[in-house]
Amino acid sequence: MVPAGDAAVVAVDDGVTDDMAILFDLSAFRHNVASLATNGTAIRFDISRHAGECGRNLAWTRRRSRITIRGNAAIGGSMRILAAMLKHETNTFSPVPTDLARFRAWGLYEGEAVPAAYRGTNHPLAAYLDLAEAHGAEIVTPVAAEAMPSGLVQREAYEYLTGLILEELARGGFDCAMLDLHGAMVAEPDWDGEGGLLEAMRRIAPDLPIAVTLDMHGNITERVVENCTVLVGYKTYPHLDMAEMGRRAGTILLDAMAGRCRPVMAYGRLPLLAQTLRMGTADHPMGPLQAMTKDEEARPGILAASVFGGFPMADIPVAGLSAIVVADGDEAAARSSRDRLLAWAWEEREEFVYRHEPIGAAIARAKGINDAPIVLLDHADNVGSGGTSDSMVVIRELIAQNVEDVAVAAVWDPPAVQAMIAAGPGATLTLDLGGRTEMPSIGARPEPLRVTGVVRSVSDGEWIVRGPMYTGTRVTTGPTAVFETAGIRIVVTTHHHEPWDAGIFTNNGIDPRHCRYLLLKSRIHYRAGFAALAKAHITLDGVGVTTSDNAILRFDRLERPIYPLDPDAAWSP
Repeated sequence: MVPAGDAAVVAVDDGVTDDMAILFDLSAFRHNVASLATNGTAIRFDISRHAGECGRNLAWTRRRSRITIRGNAAIGGSMRILAAMLKHETNTFSPVPTDLARFRAWGLYEGEAVPAAYRGTNHPLAAYLDLAEAHGAEIVTPVAAEAMPSGLVQREAYEYLTGLILEELARGGFDCAMLDLHGAMVAEPDWDGEGGLLEAMRRIAPDLPIAVTLDMHGNITERVVENCTVLVGYKTYPHLDMAEMGRRAGTILLDAMAGRCRPVMAYGRLPLLAQTLRMGTADHPMGPLQAMTKDEEARPGILAASVFGGFPMADIPVAGLSAIVVADGDEAAARSSRDRLLAWAWEEREEFVYRHEPIGAAIARAKGINDAPIVLLDHADNVGSGGTSDSMVVIRELIAQNVEDVAVAAVWDPPAVQAMIAAGPGATLTLDLGGRTEMPSIGARPEPLRVTGVVRSVSDGEWIVRGPMYTGTRVTTGPTAVFETAGIRIVVTTHHHEPWDAGIFTNNGIDPRHCRYLLLKSRIHYRAGFAALAKAHITLDGVGVTTSDNAILRFDRLERPIYPLDPDAAWSP
């Protein structure tokens, strides 16, 4: 509350009384809202945070015959926070459409349904909810939407989802905004999806303090940085620190609003198209680089340091590795910290490039390992990077090499699922499995695999994640079935899903601990659910739009030169 004895002088122009100054003794008020009558004009006191103000400065806005007076929450009172999630990692080479139905399949909640879905989960949005509660603030959640990575976000979906945020903001009365975004969204109307949203928010509320948490794979633009107050990225891949980083971003923002810090940001990027398979934070070089961000944060005045590996499956002007440092009022310190991070990454640029191995040789190497389970990665068809999840090249090779006792997660084939449901568990079927999607960006045509086998189980495909990534989140693969052929049990799904949690197997009657091989259509996120089980990890270079072979992909819009597409690309701080 406002300390007793404080007073404020407020200029009033209500269109009824003459311009005048009224001195209000605030010591009389013991609640956040009070009313009195002055010359027949109702004046409502709402002692809440006023964007961009500090100390005890008060501002007023007129609404018809009612005058609202807002003060800074540092002197007491409540505040209103707009919090929203909108996340998509867009693979511009992917043929999988990203419409509203795709968001609904993974998670699209509006209004009061948002806190019910995300409170207590490992998401930045959950951290925002906790911060609001801890500060006694009202939090308004217009939307929380996320879709599995895929192709361009369609105009209708982008405009609908961003519209929910912008329309709520336009209603006014917000003291700050906290956003849970990705950083690699490419939409039909705007290749910089997050930048477009933030820029539109700034047009509505130019002085609104905005905190943003971004995925480590964001392709960060100056437009994004210029239109927010605080920006913090994940430090882990798999992303185990999502809520933690959201808490950090939100806390810095609230501290700034209370006058305890003055965040300034330094942003920079390298001409380096780092590959996702080289970004695992348990590995070199991304592990040491993210450790450096923590060292930078230990320096006086550095509030947050973030490195973004970028998302290389995007043919857009700005893609690749970048860094952002948030300092407390010291722009020079922020720039120095940023440059140290970028300089180290540039020196290690060759380590950010994946080295290929023929698929036959890799499978032969896996067969020679006398331990289990062994994780095999069909990384070129990774749903978590926009893959179609129906490329059968790797499974076909496993059958050809007589590799048995394999559990596969997962093949996307809705018609096959329906055929298995109709036949029922125990039925023997011949299916043309997978291979339903044409991939024109890499010249791959549909190529299903004809197999005969047994339906082992069917399920609704729903479970709650208990592992360390997306903890507490309810996920669904839609109607799902397990098909066994040639000693290989294949989880077949209706919705696309990257296997980063053991629930993809256990929810379908498979214990991954007792399999010799686990074939996962994943890159690094699988480690969240399976690293502790795996005795070995082997990448298999199959076919798909998440390939790590740059020679297969055509980049027309990407700013050049950029390493490794251009080996002679240069950079200096």
